Amino acid sequence: MRDIDVRHLGIAKVICCRQLDDVIVDPGPESTMETLLAELGDFVPARILLTHIHLDHAGAAGALAQRWPGTEVWVHERGARHMLDPSRLMASAARIYGDDMERLWGDMTPVPEASLRVLTGGERIGPWRVEYTPGHASHHVSFLHEPTGTVLVGDVAGVRIDGGPILPPTPPPDVDLEGWHASLRTVAGWRPERVAITHFGTWEDVDRHLEAMHDQLDRWAEVSQHTDDDEYAAAIEQAMRDGGVDGPLMDAYLRAMPPAMLWAGWERYWASRAQAG
Repeated sequence: MRDIDVRHLGIAKVICCRQLDDVIVDPGPESTMETLLAELGDFVPARILLTHIHLDHAGAAGALAQRWPGTEVWVHERGARHMLDPSRLMASAARIYGDDMERLWGDMTPVPEASLRVLTGGERIGPWRVEYTPGHASHHVSFLHEPTGTVLVGDVAGVRIDGGPILPPTPPPDVDLEGWHASLRTVAGWRPERVAITHFGTWEDVDRHLEAMHDQLDRWAEVSQHTDDDEYAAAIEQAMRDGGVDGPLMDAYLRAMPPAMLWAGWERYWASRAQAG
């Protein structure tokens, strides 16, 4: 397996695309596509596997599928319609990012319907197993590459860059604490030899990593209940510093999980819990 740093905004170790056998996993946004293509060289994947449809993971998928007409794009059924027609997804993102949309993400090109393979979870396709793993997003899946024992989990196993702390990325609108814990148990049930996360890298201390992620989810869920947006962002940044994060590593963490985006995911989660009684 090859880890490809697409260097978001020129910053190292923010977004990691994987090349494994004849596939790539989570190609990143269109704004970094030229970097990805330069790294791939003459390689043309048979499949593009998407853990979920957030722009930092899937934004380039449509442009790549149109560039490579024979390449399949795998995506969960909850995200499939947005890959066929990204207009609502892009409009929602534009409300958040405003004039920064083009600089951060570029455009999002529709995936041709003939290229799309829609997943539900539970599939076994060649060397790949697929499971539905919500919590970070309602359209999130994880992929186990059985020959190597590598599980590719997108954001379900959090953010961990170099020697920094493991932290949960919790942007709105789909944070689900119980679902996230269940998804971590699903990943652990595969007994993988290594866990590959998009932000950033491949880790072999799988049991320790997943247990730490359980703990961090509960910790930050609790923090979110007695902080506001600014206080939560400050607490996350302090946790990064306490974990030894500074300099270029801090730049990578702040880009991989912008603190100002995180409390809103918890706010929506707690509101939905209250509404449900």
